Amino acid sequence: MKKSYFLTITLSLILNFSFAQITTTAMQFSGLDCNDNAIDLFADLDAGKAVILHFFMPNCSSCIPVAQKMQAMSQTINSSYPGMVKGYAFPFQNTTTCSYTSTWVSNNNLSTLYAPVDSGATQVAYYGGFGMPTVVVLGGTDHQVLFTTQNFVTSDTTTIKEAILNMFQNANGLNDINMVGDKFQLFPNPANEFLNIGTIEKGISSLHVDITDIAGKNVMSISNENFNSSSIDKLNTSQLNNGNYFVNINLNGQLYIRKLMVIH
Repeated sequence: MKKSYFLTITLSLILNFSFAQITTTAMQFSGLDCNDNAIDLFADLDAGKAVILHFFMPNCSSCIPVAQKMQAMSQTINSSYPGMVKGYAFPFQNTTTCSYTSTWVSNNNLSTLYAPVDSGATQVAYYGGFGMPTVVVLGGTDHQVLFTTQNFVTSDTTTIKEAILNMFQNANGLNDINMVGDKFQLFPNPANEFLNIGTIEKGISSLHVDITDIAGKNVMSISNENFNSSSIDKLNTSQLNNGNYFVNINLNGQLYIRKLMVIH
């Protein structure tokens, strides 16, 4: 992998959804991708994200539609969980260059999900060998392999989607991520010039709020280290474009997500 270093490999037996019945935890990689962007697999997983690894062979015609299916599926999940599914495109051997991988991602319109990387041979061996294509899905703060297959079939898309959603809905700290609203007051919604945020939580709390657009891009943030049940924090939404957003509320380390509409 370009300018990156493979770290310690930890093995454990876990249940996964693989036809190949491989029982491993994830193999760490970090450094820079082929676009010189910083990457760190374990940091992504520790943040609660799902990560899709797509291993491909140059001139593999069957690798492209599978990658496109994974991208479409991920976009559907990211519409509800903004930015929570990421992907990396790995060539199956180390001789395929960054230039080739970047072109493969770009020419096949896969850049919405996949970051191009190189030198995939070690990863391929770790996850059990290569078939065209090999798809590995990772998730959880314990770095689980949620799914892996070397002979992808259409039904695998549904299996992968269900595995990712199940992880999100059951992960510690994300159990209330499904648009819960009973602990918070967000008004007015739709918002125009401003948005008020209040809570029924008792006692002093640490509050951090990120507002993201539907593509997962952060457009506004606030922090309040002394937020309590009598507090109301006001966000100026006058500079936001009309449309749909997600309000990501972190209260004492617990994450909640609410939908927000802005109409001027």
